[in-house]
Amino acid sequence: MQENAYIKLVPASKQQTISIDEVKDLFHYYKDITSKTGSQLGWQYGESAFPYTIEEKSHAKGQWFYLNSNDKMRFKYIMVGVDNEAGSRSSIPYIQVTLPEGFTHGDKGKANEFCRFLAKHLDAELHLFNGRIMYYYKRK
Repeated sequence: MQENAYIKLVPASKQQTISIDEVKDLFHYYKDITSKTGSQLGWQYGESAFPYTIEEKSHAKGQWFYLNSNDKMRFKYIMVGVDNEAGSRSSIPYIQVTLPEGFTHGDKGKANEFCRFLAKHLDAELHLFNGRIMYYYKRK
């Protein structure tokens, strides 16, 4: 059974809109900083921290992409998309992270880690896979 987590950009977030290309850039940034950590420690931490490649299908251009792993024993893939939630006053942009059927425990662990990174970087509201909410923005 598939599971979903959402990173919602609330009015207190750093930015009020997000595109799929910006999300890809954040994943590239994550991969870059973890590989730099690995070089400081003297081992290939970047490969362990981000064991995925970013793949986009032609029919999903600008809406979603896959994080596909080469290590199919520990990881398979994660889907990441961007959309807007219609609210009472205005639409709320969000990033949806989906674990499709057949995901591994490694996928879920990495997806949680990526969600926390994205929410913290964007000062957003994170709705986890288990239904709990984490607030990474300053609340009044």
